[in-house]
Amino acid sequence: MEIKSNEEWTNWIEKAVAGDKEALERIVLNLQDMVFNLSLRMLGTFPDAEDAAQDILLKVITHLATFRGESAFTTWVFRIATNHLIHYKKHMFAQMPLSFEYYGADIENARLDEVPDLTQNVERSILAEELKMSCTNVLLQCLDAESRCIFVLGTMFKLDSRIAGEILDMTPEAYRKRLSRIRRKVADFLSAYCGEYGEGQCRCMKRVDYAIQSHRLNPAALDYTTATEHTPEQMRQFKNAMEEIDDLSARFAFCKTYQSPERTRQFFREFLASASLSAVTNA
Repeated sequence: MEIKSNEEWTNWIEKAVAGDKEALERIVLNLQDMVFNLSLRMLGTFPDAEDAAQDILLKVITHLATFRGESAFTTWVFRIATNHLIHYKKHMFAQMPLSFEYYGADIENARLDEVPDLTQNVERSILAEELKMSCTNVLLQCLDAESRCIFVLGTMFKLDSRIAGEILDMTPEAYRKRLSRIRRKVADFLSAYCGEYGEGQCRCMKRVDYAIQSHRLNPAALDYTTATEHTPEQMRQFKNAMEEIDDLSARFAFCKTYQSPERTRQFFREFLASASLSAVTNA
């Protein structure tokens, strides 16, 4: 059963704080996909997103008794998650920061015709789709952490500017202005370089072998094309409010959402059944 209203959240939270393990499990199951998708867009890779999502959900469990209902529960969770992710330094791109200039130069200068077939008998169309989803996600790493968070909250989760501003501790007006500038920056890059979402020269199908050679794509370990996508209706349940999206929104169709990987689900199934739970909740 999915939790859809603040009243339902409050009911399950009260039970969980009182020691009801089923209620706590319900809360975690209803949050894990939202937290995972936020982590994925902020950090750029499935493994890093899984690790961060576990950290965030453990923080939520540990601090659940401190929730006072002064905002929607999911807003409270977003605040914990965004603060954690903006300052998160254990992910791959914290050690190898990207820029739009670097990304553009790589597209322009790659010698694609010098790379042999490296598809390892995996269908090229599948690898091209994997590369497209991975590339557009990694593209967001060209933004600084706060700008990336603003973009993800506004473009992927479509949060109302008042709620997003509350999460990020800025006025709704400041949030809207920054979101507009960031969207334009991303859209301009896509328009200039990307052949999938703009008029650029880059085509995923042509860059498959180069991506494999550069260790950006592994035919033996596909994350996006094996993940289960959420339906639009499921996505609508992740947010508190909707705002009208400007005319750039069509450029960001790559912001799909996915179910949490089975590894993350299994981690919390085992954790919620373990003796460690009481130690964490009482910390």
